[in-house]
Amino acid sequence: MRLFYLCTLLLSAVSIYSVRAQQKQILLENVRILDQQAQSLTAPSHVLINDGIIQKISTSPIPVSDKEVVKINGAGKTLMPGLIDAHVHMVFGSLTMPQMVTNDLSEEFLVNTIGQSAHNMLMRGFTSIRDVGGPIFPLKAAIDAGKLPGPRIWPSGATISQTAGHGDFRTPDEKSRRFFGVVSRAERYGATFIADGRDEVLTAVRENLRFGASQIKLMAGGGTSSAYDPVDVTQYTLDEMKAAVEAAEDWGTYVTVHAYTPRAIRRAIEAGVKCVEHGQLLDEETLKLIAEKDIWLSLQNLVDDTPDMDPQRIAKRKPVIEGQEKVWPLAKKHNVKLAWGTDFLFEPELNEKQNDFILRLQKWFTNAEILKMVTQDNAELLQLSGLRSPYPGKLGIIEEGALADILLVNGDPLKDLKLIANPSKNFVVIIKDGKIYKNTLKK
Repeated sequence: MRLFYLCTLLLSAVSIYSVRAQQKQILLENVRILDQQAQSLTAPSHVLINDGIIQKISTSPIPVSDKEVVKINGAGKTLMPGLIDAHVHMVFGSLTMPQMVTNDLSEEFLVNTIGQSAHNMLMRGFTSIRDVGGPIFPLKAAIDAGKLPGPRIWPSGATISQTAGHGDFRTPDEKSRRFFGVVSRAERYGATFIADGRDEVLTAVRENLRFGASQIKLMAGGGTSSAYDPVDVTQYTLDEMKAAVEAAEDWGTYVTVHAYTPRAIRRAIEAGVKCVEHGQLLDEETLKLIAEKDIWLSLQNLVDDTPDMDPQRIAKRKPVIEGQEKVWPLAKKHNVKLAWGTDFLFEPELNEKQNDFILRLQKWFTNAEILKMVTQDNAELLQLSGLRSPYPGKLGIIEEGALADILLVNGDPLKDLKLIANPSKNFVVIIKDGKIYKNTLKK
């Protein structure tokens, strides 16, 4: 059964989840707003939300008609922007590897599993994500249509990989499409495009854009979770990579690349990419170049090795895990534009730790810097999609005219960042696009 087509069933899954009606207006009273610039909380304020937009912020009471407005008394709690994860695989993060390779995936199981995962992510306070690879378009359409609760999604669609690249997910018995004429299972599912040569890369990029990709994900180097490519290899020729960049730029958007090593990343920079995913093996000189070229570095604190992890994968991961302890402080030192994401794959139980992984940044950043990174900075990266951004408007900040994706926090996360690691207790109100998805303050 084809995962890509089964995911379209999410579009008709209205009966599985309750759909929240949009409140025309919401008035949050007596809240203290997280001021990213001042790195402090404001005086007690009132915030009026109208039709999904923050319409007015005032320290004085805002007069409204009680009949037309949902009022929430914040009682001095902290109002902050919704969290943003810049590196998510929504579908692959909801399924285990055995589930991915089985032919016994039922329609009901997929609808419930992937849809529930999106709902849970929103309830953890993540109101926006950037999905950097996988058959995401049907899930996004269902969320946008109000048929499922979930975060806003900036989709990449299928990853684009050379043969024997990080996105070559073929099993040993699956032969090359070019020589044997059979499309691989992963390509049929919409997980990846195996594209070699300028013409195939152009077609793969344009196909993703046709489906609604907001940015393009290209595999430019080896990976730790793929079977054929050592971490150190450089993938795609300069001409192939330039083809992807040109096709994306013609649509007003950008290419981001999976890469760890300086060699792979320098080639990507020469090709004109605007963002690098990972980069844990970067040296200081290449980090300086990234900063000079104003390129985004989308970094993660990858999950630690586990006892049941394949020994070969552990060996491939070793330099990457060691490298991430060095690259974060070096990137900060050289003022690289940093984004944060989780990159959970095939281990659904990790999703519940999504908020905890934010706390790992405390080794190198202040609480204020971290909160800004996972809201305002990540939002700036999302808008790099330009006109291909699926949600026009300003995110990641509480100000008049911004999109109403906000959290009301029971406490001050500037003083105690651990508050955001317990969203079920501490996120007392969750609003996305002017809709209330959680409110524990109701009488």
